[in-house]
Amino acid sequence: MDPHLLRTYVTVARLASFSEAARELGYTQSAVSQHIAALEQDLGAPLLTRRPVLPTAAGERLLEHAGPLLLRLEAARADVVRIASAPEHGLTLAVTPTALGPRVLAALPAAGVTLRTLARDEIPAAVATGAADLGLVDGLAAPSDPLRLPDVAPLTTRGVGEEPVCVLLPANHPFARRPGLRLTDLVDARWLDAPGAGLPLDRLRTASGTGGVRTALRYEGTDLRTLTTLAAAGHGLTVLPRGFAADVPGAVAVPLVAPRLVHRTEIVHGGTPGGAAAALVRELTGAEQLWMPHATGRAALDALM
Repeated sequence: MDPHLLRTYVTVARLASFSEAARELGYTQSAVSQHIAALEQDLGAPLLTRRPVLPTAAGERLLEHAGPLLLRLEAARADVVRIASAPEHGLTLAVTPTALGPRVLAALPAAGVTLRTLARDEIPAAVATGAADLGLVDGLAAPSDPLRLPDVAPLTTRGVGEEPVCVLLPANHPFARRPGLRLTDLVDARWLDAPGAGLPLDRLRTASGTGGVRTALRYEGTDLRTLTTLAAAGHGLTVLPRGFAADVPGAVAVPLVAPRLVHRTEIVHGGTPGGAAAALVRELTGAEQLWMPHATGRAALDALM
């Protein structure tokens, strides 16, 4: 299949309009219609109904394949360009908020860095397509277990570090004075679901074995201070790396002792990094650090604000 035709089809299906797709792609509406007709002729099946513009059953199946196919093409182009013209200076780093710990902050070049905060699942694609030189992803995992990342292209992931995790509770919570908490202690708890700022709840649900981690409030931002303020105010519990959970006003960080989970951070890159990207990879993977001091963890949180 011609990738230009495939890209046109995906755009029409997404916008549900030939004219809107033509405007976005910079084609005439007639050209868009010709692209769709050529693709339908190539595949021997109608892909779209015209009024309204909706995918047929065959078109829906093609959409399932089209996203990964187009992403792989973009990744291949970015990989070749990266090898051919790797910049010596400048670095674009895609991160999640809780991946940007003090060790990473200390290793960043003094100038020429662009930080992009993205969702965890978006970072591998950003690196694969060249939108970022490197990615830093994090999540909950059993000690020494790798993170489960989307398979979008041939990428290299390396562990940067692991750190204990804590449950962030309001200071007046009945469990606030406990030395440690088991997830089974919290079966009736209300949780904050904040996939863009904290650690995702789905891993906790899997670890609990019961699916009993109930969401009380969903926060769709990326501001860690907002998340910790919501937890301190009693709107729900959250699990954070120990360095980010310590010293939150009005809240107490109690270690999660069972199941055994850690906050794991990994660096993601494609091909062989060069320049500033290579230097950062060497700095972060040359020596393993398994936990961060509390005070510097709060300093990292302040640096994000």
